[in-house]
Amino acid sequence: MPFDFIKTHLQARLQDALLRKRHVVEYATARTITVNDKTYLNFASNDYLGFGDVVVNLNDSHALGSHSSALVTGYQAQQKALEQYLCEQFGYGAGMLFNSGFSANSSVIKALFQDKAAAQNSAIFQDKLNHASLIDGALHSNAALVRFNHNEMNHLRSRLEKSKAQNKLIISEGVFSMDGDTAPLKELLALAKQHNAWLMIDDAHGFGALGKTGLGSCEVLLEEGITLPDILVITFGKSVASSGACVLGNKQFIEYMLQFNRDYTYSTAMSPLMANHTLARIKSIKIADDKRDKLSANIALFKQLANTHNIAVMESNTAIQPIVLGCAEQTLQAADKLKQQGIWLTAIRPPTVAHNTSRLRITLTAAHTEQDITHLVKHLVGAIA
Repeated sequence: MPFDFIKTHLQARLQDALLRKRHVVEYATARTITVNDKTYLNFASNDYLGFGDVVVNLNDSHALGSHSSALVTGYQAQQKALEQYLCEQFGYGAGMLFNSGFSANSSVIKALFQDKAAAQNSAIFQDKLNHASLIDGALHSNAALVRFNHNEMNHLRSRLEKSKAQNKLIISEGVFSMDGDTAPLKELLALAKQHNAWLMIDDAHGFGALGKTGLGSCEVLLEEGITLPDILVITFGKSVASSGACVLGNKQFIEYMLQFNRDYTYSTAMSPLMANHTLARIKSIKIADDKRDKLSANIALFKQLANTHNIAVMESNTAIQPIVLGCAEQTLQAADKLKQQGIWLTAIRPPTVAHNTSRLRITLTAAHTEQDITHLVKHLVGAIA
């Protein structure tokens, strides 16, 4: 029979405790989530600052849709204002908006290496823990893909030294989404300069939550007057509690993207309504010192309590605090036990993470109280025993 492999693969996923399911969320904030008429403490949200709880002006007169591609009539004043504001904050020459971070990451890499002749003399160097969107972009480009061990600069240096490519692009993340640790940006920039390479950083989980004013992983570079990555991708679906993304770079690079980025050319542009509210939210984030302070305090409290109860967490100082259990089935069982105690956590399993590294991915937010975190740790002890 045609497509018999579909049933076979689904059965295999179920047998290996890897079958994924969707849950209909009836209501959610950074602190709570309601599913099937039951409300849980929410430790699975990427709304790190709790801005998703802020009600937007539903009487906004801006159009809900842009009605066409940005290269037809979809590029409107609201999108331009958002791009310009971000360029001013970081000091980049130009930017372009996408409807998702995945589209931004994958399409930029594909477009940059669309020239087959040039791509034959090109190589992409990616951290082994980079997001799927970055890996997919490289796999679908015409350049060679070279992986280096996670955050190991000596391994990257060795890879760069062995490469004879003329066009070299190093790609990493500001904050790694499944481990919660951060990239050594200064070392990456130094290696890029030494080997005449470009550096691209995806700061989806850093933007908003990190930095004195929420500009993310790269804000410390701005403070120290260090040249920023050649390409910076920031997304709005995490700390900004919106959606979409912006790619920042020099004017010539963005002009090139406008000519050759198929995702951008053939997608309806970001909604003017979304762009307008996203810009307002980012301006609010710039002065949200109280929320960033509360998030930092919650992270510190969780790590302290986890240590007190001998819960092994990964080396992360960000809002992402994973607990690796290894076995996919055990991880699912632990998540189910926590749900019985009113705690909603996501069991992260392969292929999202490597085999035998299934984990509970805990995300802390500024909206959580000390009592919430104490309750979480108390029941974690029994769930992972």
